[in-house]
Amino acid sequence: MAASPPWTLAGRTVLVTGAARGIGAEVSRRLAARGARVALVDLEPDVLAGVAADCPGAVTFVADVTDPAALQAAVDGTVAELGGIDVVFANAGIAPMGMVRSMDPAAFERTIDINLLGVWRTVRACLPHVIERRGYVLDVASVAAVAHLPGMASYAASKAGVEAFTNALRGEVRHLGVDVGCAYFSWIDTPMVRGADADPVGSEMRGKLKGPMARTYTVAQAAEAVVEGIEHRSRSVLTPAWLRAFLPLRHLVQRLTDLQARAIAPEADRLFQEQIDRRGAAAASAPVGEGGAAAMAGRTE
Repeated sequence: MAASPPWTLAGRTVLVTGAARGIGAEVSRRLAARGARVALVDLEPDVLAGVAADCPGAVTFVADVTDPAALQAAVDGTVAELGGIDVVFANAGIAPMGMVRSMDPAAFERTIDINLLGVWRTVRACLPHVIERRGYVLDVASVAAVAHLPGMASYAASKAGVEAFTNALRGEVRHLGVDVGCAYFSWIDTPMVRGADADPVGSEMRGKLKGPMARTYTVAQAAEAVVEGIEHRSRSVLTPAWLRAFLPLRHLVQRLTDLQARAIAPEADRLFQEQIDRRGAAAASAPVGEGGAAAMAGRTE
């Protein structure tokens, strides 16, 4: 049977969270170039305005995905200004580094709140409109949903939760004409990953990874995969492509990851404790990258 033609993006409305930087920003630009109308949601108004300038007809909303009222206002504003929502790309996320036994509890819980509960809140707010348009939901997980490295417990737990949430949602809304996809990325050259590389624990961990898991891939590669995934209403979106073979082998992958962890964990643990002694647990556990800093600033305010 021939494959169905791509779902045209021209005239579709796509709501994107985490739209100010990295994958979210580049996906928004590429969607707009294909004729989609984008609603950009993030915490940094000035940076968001710069992305919107590259996206004709875009609308912007400053909202924290931990704030249901602000998210609902963004969804309502999108519907009022653009007429509805065809696609939601639930992309907002942060990544702290640190060991479970010593990291700041607030940083661990903030990661779950943004990465997992933020996806739930975003999808829940958008879903009535997506159902009305018989549209598409794409949630961002990670290769960390499958391979769980030391120093990344909060991030891995949140992304594994996103994968499970997405799989359950798919079964719930298929009969309503809505397709649901899950995006899996390895290390992508985003501010988040650059922040992790600049962190002593992240640098130690990354420096000991072997094979394809040690490579960093471009934002352009990830963004194009997302746009093509939206066009085809795909069940999974992956960057790099070798993840397609990687995911079915998840139990073997975790065993191999555990072997790598033996080389990574002792020194990473020592470095993290050193950072706590120098800077305090809260600072040492803070999410990496500019987006992570914005997320924590929003919490403080």
